[in-house]
Amino acid sequence: MPRLNDQALTTTTLRAPDLGRQTRLRLFWLCVVLGLVAICCALSIAIGARNVGFGDIVAAFGGATDTIEQAAIAKRIPRTVLAALAGAALGLAGAVMQGVTRNPLAEPGILGVNMGAALAVVIGLAWFGLASAQAYIWTAILGAGLTAVFVFAIGSLGRGGPTPLKLALAGTATTIALASFVTAVILPRNDIAEGARSWQIGGVGGTSFATIWQVVPFLVVGFGLCLLSARKLNSLALGDDLAAGLGENVVLARWLASLGAVILAGATTAVCGPISFVGLLVPHICRLIVGVDHRWLLPFSALGGAILLLSSDVIGRTVARPGELDVGIVTAFVGAPVFIWIVQRYRGRDL
Repeated sequence: MPRLNDQALTTTTLRAPDLGRQTRLRLFWLCVVLGLVAICCALSIAIGARNVGFGDIVAAFGGATDTIEQAAIAKRIPRTVLAALAGAALGLAGAVMQGVTRNPLAEPGILGVNMGAALAVVIGLAWFGLASAQAYIWTAILGAGLTAVFVFAIGSLGRGGPTPLKLALAGTATTIALASFVTAVILPRNDIAEGARSWQIGGVGGTSFATIWQVVPFLVVGFGLCLLSARKLNSLALGDDLAAGLGENVVLARWLASLGAVILAGATTAVCGPISFVGLLVPHICRLIVGVDHRWLLPFSALGGAILLLSSDVIGRTVARPGELDVGIVTAFVGAPVFIWIVQRYRGRDL
């Protein structure tokens, strides 16, 4: 019977307690993050142009709209639900895109996916008379998918294939070009210009549960594809050759995960407009908490995205009372400095 040397014996002895301690720490952070989601939801319902009390909140959940406060809460409840769903979708999509491309700068906004969805919706509005929520969502997903393929193809040209820097540059250039096309489509159409410009900023106000129910099936499919890709993303992180040696179908794994991210980004853009930086900021923070294991990183990124978008919406409603800043503006203020920090951090090693 083979004998273990001292080092192997020590490693075997310590591995189980270390894993148990790490799991307990992650579960602790999971409880913390879930608590923060609940707090942000409560703040989103209670705080706005008109603050409300606990009694009005309870009455509004019971269907009462007798007072102005209760009517305001009835409007905020679907807004809060949409902000949580959209934030979770964008945070998860960003984590998956970073895992698929092994690119720390990958994110639906930076890679042009959100703007591709926005351009498709604007073209549909101007030239094809889009009217239903289903048509909006399908069109946005198609635009997001085509843009993702285009950016990856451009970023793959030249030596070295799709490096992080080339993908980021291709995505940024594509975003700028598509934003110009969006403006060119909107300008001659006064009948859609006002609504399209407001939607293009990115926000969660003015929604209803009828709209939310239209997008929920797409989000469920996107969440499912992304979360089921966690183990595959762990294999891809080792490199394509090693992942294939472990029995992983690299092409299929990459495309299924990408499909889930595109569905999430496209469906969210259709309802909220293009919101950037959520998918960039949240996964980096979550890696500091739970590490690089995608089985933990993906759920935490979804919850973290919900926290970021909910809190950004609350901030937007409080800093400009009695008006409000759209959530897309707030996330841009928060995300732009983080983007610069990430570029400087990875410049000498991975870019």
